[in-house]
Amino acid sequence: MPIPVSFASEDNIKRSLLPTMAKTTISSVDWEKRLEDVRVSKDDLNRLVMDYLVIEGYKSAAEEFSKESNLSPPVELDSIEARMSIREAVQRGEIEEAIAMTNELNTEILETNPQLYFHLQQQILIEHIRHGRIAEALHFAQTELAPRTEENPEFLAELERTMALMAFDSTPEPPSTVAELLRPTQRMKTAGELNAAILESASQGTETKLLQLIRVLYWGEKLLEEKADFPHVEFGA
Repeated sequence: MPIPVSFASEDNIKRSLLPTMAKTTISSVDWEKRLEDVRVSKDDLNRLVMDYLVIEGYKSAAEEFSKESNLSPPVELDSIEARMSIREAVQRGEIEEAIAMTNELNTEILETNPQLYFHLQQQILIEHIRHGRIAEALHFAQTELAPRTEENPEFLAELERTMALMAFDSTPEPPSTVAELLRPTQRMKTAGELNAAILESASQGTETKLLQLIRVLYWGEKLLEEKADFPHVEFGA
């Protein structure tokens, strides 16, 4: 009795329709030779390095590299310093300072991004709870965050999860979805979101071209795996 199509996986159907073909094997020597035959201009490499230094905020390195490569940076380097100061303030937990510096840079960044502004205020609430300022936390949640959940109901779940930190204050092991709000990674996540918004406001990419190229490389390897065995690039965890 034939297997109904609904019970057959899409991959199995595709395999049954494709002719059986042996994979090509590319040796390490041949692979290295093919890579050496690819020509990348020094100018393209320099632009890739400059893009990385600017996006990641290495102002001093970008200045030196600009002189050595005779390549003008895509933005004013002073803007990098301001952006890094804002990101570092968030990572220290000084969210009000980061908001003030962002508004000095460009008031539209937060005015036009309610989700980002909510996440910054959520981080303020987390910092109150982290330092045991429970009265301040409750007042801040009621006056600043609760009204925003009425305007944007999708924020309610995040507010409830943050408020749960107080309920588990004396619990040795609160649920991981709650405990993670107090970890350094939460500050980094908020800082990254703000950093990306600042970059976007300046018409810059929000991630480095190097990271984009790595994604393309990974995607290309997955496609090639279907037809050949070849030396893979080792990606870090």
